[in-house]
Amino acid sequence: QSETTLHHSSSSSDNTNELHFTGQINTEGGGFCSIRSPIEGGLPPNTAAIRICYIGDGKTYKVLFSDGNKSTFGPSRRSPSWQSDLPTKNGVEDTAIIRLGNLIPSLQGGPIETDAKIDPAGVKDMGFMLSLKLSSGESNPVETYGSGIFPFSLRIRSIETLTVDELD
Repeated sequence: QSETTLHHSSSSSDNTNELHFTGQINTEGGGFCSIRSPIEGGLPPNTAAIRICYIGDGKTYKVLFSDGNKSTFGPSRRSPSWQSDLPTKNGVEDTAIIRLGNLIPSLQGGPIETDAKIDPAGVKDMGFMLSLKLSSGESNPVETYGSGIFPFSLRIRSIETLTVDELD
């Protein structure tokens, strides 16, 4: 069970927009919450990585990509979601470059072995998750997750696609 304000878009005084994934989570009996959004037309086919600028709260979140299938994150999912951990420092603005080739394929919350490769043009959905499990399937430590009932806050300042040439 989680009591969550899933997200809201806010504007700061200097007119910059950001996504604010915030709320309160109750870890009794489990514990995760997520937000996702469609990517109309998929990522550009030459996308090699995603650059995310964010401000966190000291917790480790996950960045998720999928083919947008309605059951993508449910028990009837047939294709994997692709995940990467996003560690944060409390109140510190940071930037992560997430290479698509380093994403971990996952089904039903755990990593899987697969010959499938992520196809940027097939990525129709992107999200963020705070979970008791890391992308590796290992437990997210109390220090970077929490316990009991606690608040969380992840501010996404920008998300950009990068090509191989832009990574060099």
